[in-house]
Amino acid sequence: MRGHAFVLHLPGATARLDNARALLTACGMAGEIWTAVDGTRLSESDLAATVGATLFVPPYAFALSAAEIGCFLSHRQIWAEIVRRDLDFGIILEDTAVMAPATFVQALRLAEPHIGGLGLIQFQTRPAKGPALLVDTTGPCVLKVPRVAGPRTTTQMVSRDAARHLLDLSEVFDRPVDAFLQCHWHTGLRPASLYPSGIRDSDTQRNGSTGPERVRHSLLARLGRAWARRRYDRAASRAARQSPAPAQGGLA
Repeated sequence: MRGHAFVLHLPGATARLDNARALLTACGMAGEIWTAVDGTRLSESDLAATVGATLFVPPYAFALSAAEIGCFLSHRQIWAEIVRRDLDFGIILEDTAVMAPATFVQALRLAEPHIGGLGLIQFQTRPAKGPALLVDTTGPCVLKVPRVAGPRTTTQMVSRDAARHLLDLSEVFDRPVDAFLQCHWHTGLRPASLYPSGIRDSDTQRNGSTGPERVRHSLLARLGRAWARRRYDRAASRAARQSPAPAQGGLA
């Protein structure tokens, strides 16, 4: 199978460059450092062309930050590149990732034979919660399709067909890319989860080049955001239980 690794990195985020290079070296496959979209440099017309409001249920609880918009556009660029190059799959690594190469190689070997059928495999930093369909195992690595997908896009494997499908659905978007991928009741593609995957988030600068900006909020604002987050998560869990997406993963 023809695969390629893409390490997302903003050129201005110099503190993350060494880690991006280390990921590319350690991943054990052909790849490149992909220049991420800087959301703060987008024009008003660019923002208006890409960001919508309440495109599907449940409505997302928060306004998108510039960094979240840039991150989503960066993933869209790579999905398009997977299709353009006619790759069987791409591995997308955000520069927050820290890799344990030996475990990652095992996870990669587990994922590769299944990516054609599953479409999207998240190399998770923590175990999947709740009900899940077991797909396969190798060594310590377990591949499942959970009912409720994990919230992170630290590292993921995307097939060509899934990349084309996600591109078609996201010309305009209303939530961050990780939240979008969780919404399999809308996308029709239920993400698979692989753990342990040899991937964890960096303890420092966890937002990385493309993650949301850290904003200081008052106590009242933090309480309000926590309530809004819980309300959204409950609504998303209800939607996941009723999702028409194939329970075994992959596109219908």
